Amino acid sequence: MKFELDLFRKITDELLKDEKVHPVLPPISPKDISSKIDISLSDEGSADDEFSKILRDLILLTPRTATKSFFNQLFGGRNARATLGDLLAVVLNNAMHTYKVSGPMVAIEKIIVKQFNQLLAYGDKAGGTMASGGSMTNFMAILMARDRAQETIRQMGVRSALTAYTSKESHYSVSKNASFIGIGRDQVRYIESDALGEMIPSALQAAIENDLELGNIPFFVNATAGTTVMGAFDPIDEIANICQLYNIWLHIDGAYCGSVILSNKYKHLVKGAEKSDSFSINAHKMLGTPLTCSFIMVKDKEYLSKSFDNNASYLFQMDEDDYNLGKVSLQCGRRNDGLKLWTLWKSVGHKGLEKIVDHQFDLAAEGRAYVRNHPDYKLYSNENTLSVCFNYKDIAPEEICAALYEHGKLMVGHGSFKGDTFVRLVTINYGNSTEDIHQFFETLEAFVAEHFAISMNPA
Repeated sequence: MKFELDLFRKITDELLKDEKVHPVLPPISPKDISSKIDISLSDEGSADDEFSKILRDLILLTPRTATKSFFNQLFGGRNARATLGDLLAVVLNNAMHTYKVSGPMVAIEKIIVKQFNQLLAYGDKAGGTMASGGSMTNFMAILMARDRAQETIRQMGVRSALTAYTSKESHYSVSKNASFIGIGRDQVRYIESDALGEMIPSALQAAIENDLELGNIPFFVNATAGTTVMGAFDPIDEIANICQLYNIWLHIDGAYCGSVILSNKYKHLVKGAEKSDSFSINAHKMLGTPLTCSFIMVKDKEYLSKSFDNNASYLFQMDEDDYNLGKVSLQCGRRNDGLKLWTLWKSVGHKGLEKIVDHQFDLAAEGRAYVRNHPDYKLYSNENTLSVCFNYKDIAPEEICAALYEHGKLMVGHGSFKGDTFVRLVTINYGNSTEDIHQFFETLEAFVAEHFAISMNPA
């Protein structure tokens, strides 16, 4: 493996150096990829020199999501300690379905789940597991809710009209998952949000009452801790009280901002979370671990077993069931995605994770302040979010975001809320400083002055 490790180090060193000079690469059209890099596969393998060059070119031409100019998605940056854990997980190549093949790595995952459940005040019956992303942990939640609502479903299938509820601003996976579990997309009720982008509890209760009158069975409510566009937090405490009134499973989609449970300053944003039945969190977002690192916590771990345990004597041959993670997992074989969070958490401690979370809110506050203090900007964002939504000089957000990317200046996206469309700057990369936030706006302004002069000053 010496050749491969040396090559890895060589390419990585070159990438890190080049990222400092070119933090954003102009995009390559899909039809042009083959002309830029020889990605073809053939009967004969490539010689080492040729293979090394092609691999180097491939890596150096790939979009850069860890630089200080990447603000496009709800992840970013590169944490060295977490990356170390991910690299070691690759070298070890454990599958996390049985204790026999993963050993202490099972304990690593379980201790993280235990810490999260303690932060949620879920109690002694709590459990949890990992899946391949936020969409999948949300899927596990709605599946457990379905099975609790009708225990015969696992054997006989869906035979009545189950209804689920979520905000209009929630993640698109809710409707997709409704189709996966067999209730159908039409059985999802999209609840109105207020001016801040938060679900309106009275509208939720009215929708539940209406379904009960129609003879439907309300079984699942999805609340969001950090909506995809506005970064809003649904009023969980009020929603939880409604769910308890009607005995409905409450899931909190904390994929984006669920990490606020680590912060004394911001955990109030999920007040009432202890009343929920499940809570998902993506450490590859606010905590900066490499993709993917997604957890789902459950107040009563019995529901994990009821929905996902399927005995297989050829797999589960020894040790306690509690350490055979395949019995509570959506997947069978899965990679060791918990190690990268453990290496980070172990090295910086709870206080270090808290600083990571708080710093991102500080960056967002800095971004909002910049927008407010410059008359050419219009702000759409609210306080206590990581999404800084704005427009600059009334330029179409779609145009400015596309042009910045095409010219290799910045990677930033746009979003829409209640009829308004805007640039959406997310401050998810805790490796950035306030100076980097200012540099973002200065780069944008200089770019507009150079490339949008004609449209801004018509003859």
